[in-house]
Amino acid sequence: MNDFDQMGIVVDWLDACRKGDIETLLDLYADDACLECQCHGAQLYRGRGELDAYWRPRLGAFSSVGFSLEEISPASAGIALEYSIAGALRIRAWFGFSGDGKIFQTICEPARHNPRDCCSC
Repeated sequence: MNDFDQMGIVVDWLDACRKGDIETLLDLYADDACLECQCHGAQLYRGRGELDAYWRPRLGAFSSVGFSLEEISPASAGIALEYSIAGALRIRAWFGFSGDGKIFQTICEPARHNPRDCCSC
C-alpha cells in the first residue's frame, strides 16, 4: 500500500486541466512517465517534453469550456477516471503511479458514450 492519496492526485490532475495549468499538470507526472492515447490508434508520449507537446494545445483549447468529473474509482494498480469536456465529449483514463506518488502511466480512450469523438484526452 502506498503512502499517498492516488485519488487525490487524479483530482489535482483534473483541477490542473480545468485551470489550463500546464506546469502543475506536468509536475504531477514522473520525469519518465508515459501517456498512451488510444483515441485515434495508439500513440505513445514519454517524458516531460512529449507530455507538454501533447497537453499544451489540448489545455489551451478545452480548459475554457470545462473539464468535468463524471466517475472516479480505484482500479487494478491505480485509478480509473471518466471525465467530460464541455459536458459532451467523454474520455476514460487510467492512471498508474510510481512509488513516490507521481503519475507514471496514463492510458486514455474514448468512453463508451461516444467512441468516435475522442481527440482531446
